[in-house]
Amino acid sequence: MSIDELKSRIPDFAKDVRLNLSSMVSDVTLDEEAKFGLFLACAVASRNPLLISAFEALAAEKLTTAAVSAAKAAASVMAMNNIYYRFVHLASNKEYGTMPARLRMNVISNPGIDKVVFELWSLAVSAINGCGACMEAHENVLRDAGLAASTVQTAVRFAAIIQSVAVAIEAAQPQMSMAYRSEAAGG
Repeated sequence: MSIDELKSRIPDFAKDVRLNLSSMVSDVTLDEEAKFGLFLACAVASRNPLLISAFEALAAEKLTTAAVSAAKAAASVMAMNNIYYRFVHLASNKEYGTMPARLRMNVISNPGIDKVVFELWSLAVSAINGCGACMEAHENVLRDAGLAASTVQTAVRFAAIIQSVAVAIEAAQPQMSMAYRSEAAGG
């Protein structure tokens, strides 16, 4: 599925979402690897098959195999970490924070791409997943690496747009299903 096909699936009630998606894809704030890997990582984090398909196709055109793998790894490892560290952060028993996590996350130290780019993707996925502890940790690494606040903000803005596309498409699915049934029945 292409991005244009994806845009056509966004219903009229989410016109702003469609416009934000268009502006996001044409935005040049991030370099290609950072931008298209971030798109893919966030699409995977959205768990929406249409988004994953569209951004996987786009990533295949723009990224190396290693970068595609790293984007998927960022979404996967953050899915695990965000649940665990959100629990540790929010639980009233602070003893959990002193216990070893015992979670394998070697990909963070060796993602196969630039570590700062991987951290940016991890931050964006953590924003989608709502883990404050992980967002803070990744933002600190990015700040220590000298990344501008505007770059971090762009990554999180893109994550917000991608998540909103997933929600809009999912909200329209019953309507879309009826339209497809009608179309298939010749109506």
